[in-house]
Amino acid sequence: MSTPENSSEWFRLPTDVRPRHYDLTILSDLEALTFQGAVATELEIFNTTRQIQFNAGKGLTLGSVRVSLDGKQTSVAPYIDAEHERVTVQLDEPLQQGSHASILVPFRGVIDDSMMGYYKSTWEHEGKKGHYALTQFEPTSARRAFPCFDEPELKAKVTLHMLHRDGSTALGNMPADQTSSIDANGIAAALHTDLGVPAPDAPGAWLRTDFGTTPKMSTYIIAWANGHFCHLESEYHSSLTNKTIPLRVYTTPEYIHQAHYALQVKNLVLPVYEKLFDVAYPLPKLDTLVASDFDAGAMENWGLITGRTSVYLYDDKTGLQGKKVTASVQSHEVAHMWFGNIATLAWWDNLWLNEAFATLMGEVISLDHVYPEWNSASEFIVSHLGRALELDGKRSSHPIEIPLQGENVEDAVNQVFDAISYSKGASVLRMLSRLLGEDVFLKGVSIYLKKHLYANTVTKDLWDGISEASGKDINALMSNWILKQGFPVLTVSVEGDAIRVRQNRFLDTGDPTPGEDATLWQVPLALKTVQNGKPQTDFALMLDEREKVVPLPRAADAVWKLNAETIGVYRVAYAPEHLQRLGKAAAAQNSPLSLEDRVGLVSDAFTLAQAGYARTSGGLALMQELRGDKSSLVNQAAALNLQQLGSAWWEQPEGVRDAINAFRIDVFGPLARELTFDFGKDDAPELRELRSTVIGAAGAAGDPWTLAQVKERFAPLLDHDDDSRIDPDILRTVLSLAVRHGGANEYDVVMRVYNKPPTPRHKLAAMVAFGYTQDRALLQRTIDFVFSGKVKSQDFMYFFMSLAANPSSRRMLWETVKARFDELAARFEGNFSLSNLIKSSISSFSQEQDAKEVEAFFAARNTAKFSMSLAQGLDSIRAQARWLERDAQNVAAWLKAHGYERTE
Repeated sequence: MSTPENSSEWFRLPTDVRPRHYDLTILSDLEALTFQGAVATELEIFNTTRQIQFNAGKGLTLGSVRVSLDGKQTSVAPYIDAEHERVTVQLDEPLQQGSHASILVPFRGVIDDSMMGYYKSTWEHEGKKGHYALTQFEPTSARRAFPCFDEPELKAKVTLHMLHRDGSTALGNMPADQTSSIDANGIAAALHTDLGVPAPDAPGAWLRTDFGTTPKMSTYIIAWANGHFCHLESEYHSSLTNKTIPLRVYTTPEYIHQAHYALQVKNLVLPVYEKLFDVAYPLPKLDTLVASDFDAGAMENWGLITGRTSVYLYDDKTGLQGKKVTASVQSHEVAHMWFGNIATLAWWDNLWLNEAFATLMGEVISLDHVYPEWNSASEFIVSHLGRALELDGKRSSHPIEIPLQGENVEDAVNQVFDAISYSKGASVLRMLSRLLGEDVFLKGVSIYLKKHLYANTVTKDLWDGISEASGKDINALMSNWILKQGFPVLTVSVEGDAIRVRQNRFLDTGDPTPGEDATLWQVPLALKTVQNGKPQTDFALMLDEREKVVPLPRAADAVWKLNAETIGVYRVAYAPEHLQRLGKAAAAQNSPLSLEDRVGLVSDAFTLAQAGYARTSGGLALMQELRGDKSSLVNQAAALNLQQLGSAWWEQPEGVRDAINAFRIDVFGPLARELTFDFGKDDAPELRELRSTVIGAAGAAGDPWTLAQVKERFAPLLDHDDDSRIDPDILRTVLSLAVRHGGANEYDVVMRVYNKPPTPRHKLAAMVAFGYTQDRALLQRTIDFVFSGKVKSQDFMYFFMSLAANPSSRRMLWETVKARFDELAARFEGNFSLSNLIKSSISSFSQEQDAKEVEAFFAARNTAKFSMSLAQGLDSIRAQARWLERDAQNVAAWLKAHGYERTE
């Protein structure tokens, strides 16, 4: 059909007509891998119009549209703008403002492997294989599965009917009201085949499952699934409503024995959320479906959460890190039942309202309630704050609330699901919570939720709720943190009995222009001072101007630190002598500096050196001072930063690279030997994490003792497929190091683990290990295997991650991406994955010439769908190149002066 004349404003639908209710019938044929349906949509007319416009994806075939108004029915051929996924129904008579109408649209499509819309996944059990199907609609893929008004603000109720083969299970957002048999005539009637979409050729016995009607909801959290599923079940009794909520986890048969823990986590966190928010979980059930093919990690569909096997499956062979992943992701998605599903963003520029809250609530606050021994609040500094600042230090970053408008908005929407929306947003909320007190903060959140039940929201609505609870002008306090790109670096100098604090925009290249440095943030200084060995902190002290002088007696000699507990979303640059003083205080027995302080110091020291605000030698000296610190998080921060140093220096002279590794061995090797590879059944989580961290860091640097232990532990697996001597928490480390320092035999053993993994995390560890071989023939074998058709699309990122991390394969990977770019772009069109693959394949380079080559390759190609990631990757290359230019000699001199450079 032709395109309507007004298609220039194509991405946002007109608001003259809005949906009230979808009555949706879906036939799911898992044998033919096709689906067919009909949707009757009740409409409200807000402005008189002769047009009805809605969305339909490129893969849908539509019949005629039946329009009903005042008892009259008219069939209309729709105008379909396939490129912009817009359907226009032109009417002879206008729909009058205030009236109600309905449209009925039949449609059909293919159940493909795109991991978007209604797509297929696979199962394999007891020698049998098959397919099942599930939905993934966020952000704009509901239109791939049925014609709808596919924008968050256009909420409507949904009544789902699924037609599916006898013996299979149908799942939806709501519980099933009834299931009954249906014959061919019933199928034809339900699908309204009289409107131009022929009845399916679907012999065999069929069932019809009717589901209850949902509350008002956005299309992106509608969900359904069909397959041969097993389930585990428990229930939750709400103290707010006195109702009992059934809780289930569904998997295909081969995985059901590993689903118990995901079910347990739901039971643990639901009462926490109801208590904290004082808002009851609103639906009559909450399911989780575990999928073998999934683009993201998990998805918060209302009442039917979905997610990857590697995220949701857990048993004793998975280890502590696997347990933490399952708990944090499940808790994150359950938090969305409130943040996103009850109170929903008005448009994707406010994605952070969903994701930042689910990150903070699901991965910190709720877990601190149910697993206090995990220290989730402290771990946040490494897992989220560091990730946020790393991305936000780039010119190619974006504000937390990012304007989405103009012709490329559709391509931009998929790209804002990143560390800014999730991790920086959560970091800013954490900072606000610490400033106000968590009780006041959560009271404001409860006010926000209650005022916007089943409605759509913008950032101001949240600030209004927290302002009401706190009595403070939160919008003024937080505006620049949300609306402006970047974050400040505070430079501190001593002036007698005072310190002078200055804020400037931080960039990882260290060179903000005056325009880029115009923002002034309201910065909580959180000044910690130490007197007679006792710390005290002034959390009320704020910096809301360019510079401020803060009185501080004996500032030149005293121990003091800004950003106490690392609550703020900023970096602090100290003079070298004060950083040294802080290092000694941090390393002291019974240090007045907390775990959070020490983690922040390590992270800041290396990041500021990379950007040119300090020298890398200062970071190395701090890390040398903190050798032997037995907190897992300080060691994690150190390992990450020293790994990044080694990665950036990958093409420096061999003697310097060896010296960096000698320093890493000196930092982590003694602790690895002290702790050994022997994990105890009753080890505390902190000890398990410390052991796995230092073993991984020492092994990566080539520590001989650690590599000998790896070889010994790997030997039973090599000889007779016995992995009993490899603890789950070091499985990835052992497999990767065995492949890196081994040959074809070790590689083949890991391939056997990949082909028959005891758990999904075994398979993940194997995928990562393949990329670490140093043998060029085996690297080529890995690359060929990735593109052989035997690797799931969802798993490409693991191979790319390790191939990019391995200096021996970085250029091979980039050459492969160039040669196969069209293939990759077609395979991952519209997925979240494409941006990540492009970024990972270039970000490890550290020469300006590499950046120019990448730019030249993409100059003649359409990069709209991954433009942000491409820019971020280029920024990483240039930041690393400038770091080397500034500090290559500084690092070499420090390493030589401290005895780490090998002498002939």
